[in-house]
Amino acid sequence: MDLRPGPGNRRLEKRRKEMISKEKKTEIINKYAVKPGDTGSPEVQVAVLTERIAELNAHLDKNPKDHHSRRGLLKMVGQRRNLLGYLKAKDIERYRKLIQELGLRK
Repeated sequence: MDLRPGPGNRRLEKRRKEMISKEKKTEIINKYAVKPGDTGSPEVQVAVLTERIAELNAHLDKNPKDHHSRRGLLKMVGQRRNLLGYLKAKDIERYRKLIQELGLRK
């Protein structure tokens, strides 16, 4: 597969613009990490998913007929919900702190 920029790869370039940037993801990971080098804690996963969900919502506002992306959005929302349920069952204080920082509930 040819990944060089050019007229044939406009779709690939466009998709890269819509995805969360590496710098933004690293910033989120550093902010919500429980300990140094942490990328898998529920807090980090929920924060990254929240950012991806926000970007996909903006995409769907511009492209209301993109049903494939809408399905991906619904899967991400479900995954985030499951992670939040896990965190709530394990440690309610970490859960409350996270949803307050992300502004997820009411």
